[in-house]
Amino acid sequence: MAGRLPLDGLTVVAIEQAVAAPFCSSRLADAGARVNKVERPEGDFARGYDDVAPGKQSSYFVWLNRGKHSVVIDLATDAGKDELRTLVAQADVLIQNLKPGALDRLGFGVEDLCREYPRMIACSISGYGETGPLANRKAYDLLIQAESGLSSITGGPEAPARVGISLVDIATGATAHAAILEALIARGINGRGADIRVSMFDVMADWLAVPLLHQEGGRAPKRIGLAHPSIAPYGVFATRETKPILISIQSDREWKKFCTVFLRDAGAATDPRFATNVARTKNRSETDALVARVFVELGEDEAVARLTEADVAFASVNDMAALAGHPHLRRISVKTPSGPVAFPAPAAIVRGDERHYGPVPALGASTGGSR
Repeated sequence: MAGRLPLDGLTVVAIEQAVAAPFCSSRLADAGARVNKVERPEGDFARGYDDVAPGKQSSYFVWLNRGKHSVVIDLATDAGKDELRTLVAQADVLIQNLKPGALDRLGFGVEDLCREYPRMIACSISGYGETGPLANRKAYDLLIQAESGLSSITGGPEAPARVGISLVDIATGATAHAAILEALIARGINGRGADIRVSMFDVMADWLAVPLLHQEGGRAPKRIGLAHPSIAPYGVFATRETKPILISIQSDREWKKFCTVFLRDAGAATDPRFATNVARTKNRSETDALVARVFVELGEDEAVARLTEADVAFASVNDMAALAGHPHLRRISVKTPSGPVAFPAPAAIVRGDERHYGPVPALGASTGGSR
């Protein structure tokens, strides 16, 4: 069928809240799956995170819940449990990020459901997994940033810092999304579903493999702001007008050309202090001072021209106002209960497959409706 989306005909039940699970299920909805979002009577608490989107709506909720069907179910009641049983019986995929054990106590243990529906793919998202000393601890994005050590390598020397977005939640949602898609492929081959468990802590520990190996190799990572712990020069330098420009020299070959074209100091390419990346990193202060002396003598236009001629990777140090008007920013517009909202488009572009994104649901808009 022309225009058919990849997951058309797939039904997802998402017992979800906040960010990680909604990120995952929003991508399934984008691809054509019917996502029945199960909300408590007061709604997903992310609906109240802020009121900055048009119509005083939550930016988080608008971003992560397009194309879904909101079904309000009170799981504390027998009628609510019956309603959930009906939904689950029709589901190809079940996603849930309730506290470990919560669904079991309600009579919907994931292992039991997987036995009852052997083709169903279940994905449970938790903070620390379902076993171990912290399994029952509440976990949110910033808490895992701290607990995993991510915050210890983020920010400047003066103090640990939060990554400026909900990185742990987004990474966890993306990991769950990939695992579900793998399971769907496997089900198409062997006819069997899957019981997937994804913890926020595991995801972040995986992503922190390089700094952990540095730690265990005797080179404990340090917070160095907008610089790179293993590469130099890789940092921010100011032009004559104090315009900050971030540059990155990735190889000794690039360094040689940078010295000749930008620094106009060919001798620096063979100076033992700077000739290799290992030497430049060891002598970071001297390396950065050498580069900074040239930058401060140049206006922004001249600095950009020289960097371009030297084929150096560089970027402006922008803020959100600059992103809003950036020439490379692609946007989508989705309908919401308070009117259309535009925000950045999903990154993947499938040529010849123009996507149209579903509306953000009002609380309970699909309760009691057809599935």
